[in-house]
Amino acid sequence: MRGKATRQFTDLEETVGHILQTLGNDLVVGLPLGIGKPNPLVNALYRRACNDSSIRLKFFSALSLEIPQAASDLEERFLQPFVKRHFGADYPSLQYLVDLRQHRLPENVTVSEFYLQSGAWLDSPHMQRNYISSNYTHVARDMIDMGVNLVLQMIAAEGEGDDRRYSLSSNPDVTLDLVQQLKHLPQHSFLLVAQVNENLPFMTGDAEVERNLFDVIVDNREHDFRIFSLPRSSVSVTEYAIGTYASSLIRDGGTLQLGIGALGDAFVRALQLRQSDNASYRLLLDALCNSAEARQTLRRIGGDEILSEGIYGASEMFMDGFMHLYRSGILKRRAYDDLEVQAAATAGLSPAELQARFQDRAVRGALLHAAFFLGSQDFYDWLRKLTMAERDDFQMASVSHVNQLYGNQQQLEQCQRRDSRFVNTTMKMTLLGAAVSDALEDQRLVSGVGGQYNFVAMAHALNGGRSILMLRSARESRQGRESNIVWSYGHTTIPRHLRDVVITEYGIADIRGKSDEDVIKAMLAVADSRDQAKLLETAKAAGKLATNYAIPAYQRRNTPQRLREIFESTAAADHFVGYPFGSDFTLDELSVLAALNHLKRESASIAGKLRIAAATIRAKPSRLTIQPMLRRMNLASPSGLRQRLQRRMLAGALRSDR
Repeated sequence: MRGKATRQFTDLEETVGHILQTLGNDLVVGLPLGIGKPNPLVNALYRRACNDSSIRLKFFSALSLEIPQAASDLEERFLQPFVKRHFGADYPSLQYLVDLRQHRLPENVTVSEFYLQSGAWLDSPHMQRNYISSNYTHVARDMIDMGVNLVLQMIAAEGEGDDRRYSLSSNPDVTLDLVQQLKHLPQHSFLLVAQVNENLPFMTGDAEVERNLFDVIVDNREHDFRIFSLPRSSVSVTEYAIGTYASSLIRDGGTLQLGIGALGDAFVRALQLRQSDNASYRLLLDALCNSAEARQTLRRIGGDEILSEGIYGASEMFMDGFMHLYRSGILKRRAYDDLEVQAAATAGLSPAELQARFQDRAVRGALLHAAFFLGSQDFYDWLRKLTMAERDDFQMASVSHVNQLYGNQQQLEQCQRRDSRFVNTTMKMTLLGAAVSDALEDQRLVSGVGGQYNFVAMAHALNGGRSILMLRSARESRQGRESNIVWSYGHTTIPRHLRDVVITEYGIADIRGKSDEDVIKAMLAVADSRDQAKLLETAKAAGKLATNYAIPAYQRRNTPQRLREIFESTAAADHFVGYPFGSDFTLDELSVLAALNHLKRESASIAGKLRIAAATIRAKPSRLTIQPMLRRMNLASPSGLRQRLQRRMLAGALRSDR
């Protein structure tokens, strides 16, 4: 199908008819990861398949985003107004996800993903059975192998008529790799169908493409919708400690890859403190580092000085964190797509000096290369408001360009990505340095490997590169508290031979190139002290640790209480607030949310349910201080026994949580 003139449509049903007429009724549909899905067009195609069982649809995608779903009537009361405000009253949810969640997906439709929204599909047999385990950089190849013949993608556009320009915007990641590989397979029947959404930021770099890349463009502003944005999460003291340690491993003039979430926000906030109030930052580090050995590790791998040269971003994901680092004057080192220019920049020439030396070339450079973006509405607004010149600072590219070093650009990328730090999260670590990031021991998928393996391997391949895996030392579950540092686990994402740097709230474990015994000692040093004894004895019983080894006394003070005392006693305390970059909830909503979380935690046990009952009996809904929260939940004037009970239960939880 390639090479034909681009067809243009304004009607979704006509577009679906053209697709079926061209490709037939057996469709393997590739959809971009995250926000790049053209939901209205996808829904139109899905509706057609629901009404015609002769159409066979297989959707292949990743990170299909869902509006939060309520698990109770109280949660519904909280979520309904928030969802309308945050996502828009007319947000077009992916109907195949809605039907899959409600167990009514038709037999002629299959959904496969290579990366799931974290924890969202643990109890879905369909998603668990049809999950495809693949490195992000191999997805285009795997799509071709499974026979993909249709890609539906949301794109951005600017201008009118013959001057209209197009951008893959948030998702050049797999599409560019797929199109490149299909050039060598002219016999492969394939349509690339794009739907324009004027709300999608127009990005340049490799994301800006010619019109004839697409076989079909659907361009009708009636189908525009608000881009899905992630509600910003809160950050705890535990996460701030982890982020502070990680921020100390960044070298001035280096390179950063970073993931999203509370740990990423904590890292960014700590790096901002390092830049804006270096004295307070150093005092905090001194308080956190509990030995001379810890300080030596910090100095050997990173530093604590102001980042005068700044850093360059080479990250699979572009999100709010990089926006904040740019605004703080930290994301400012440029990388150049010319080996000679890049070598001169690495040697110390300033942008002005480069311009003077290489007058025969366009010398600008980028502050960041990324494969896809996802974030808050503030982040999308910022992207939309970038000037033409600023856009070129943030270059969107294929995932093969960002996530690996293969091909004829390896020497250039080695030069660009000096002192790279790949900062990612993991769920569990074994004492011997294997990471568990994507699945449970029973093999149910929590998320997916995504690009994590790529980045860990790249850290080992780059001179001066380091992989940094962050994790909380323990977690709370319905069964109680459990350590995230374990002796062994029935699933591995990153094998132990790729072990590098591990960070918990209790310190930095540099385990690359170390013996098994030394790795175990380093991991014990960053475990919660409540778990150290059992881990120690297990390692000794396996013959991996000398029987006379004792954990040093200064490493046996790894407690949440000590962490809280450190953060409360330093000048940096005011910098580390619950929502460092603002909240999408109002103050009243935050109070209600805390109360709902309290009820959810307590209801997991019989003792907790009894405490809820007692608090409900003692509750005084008439208290003036909680009236705004009750009004927010539409329970200020309840009608009927059920609503009165909900009102008292919420009032009791608000009292318990204060």
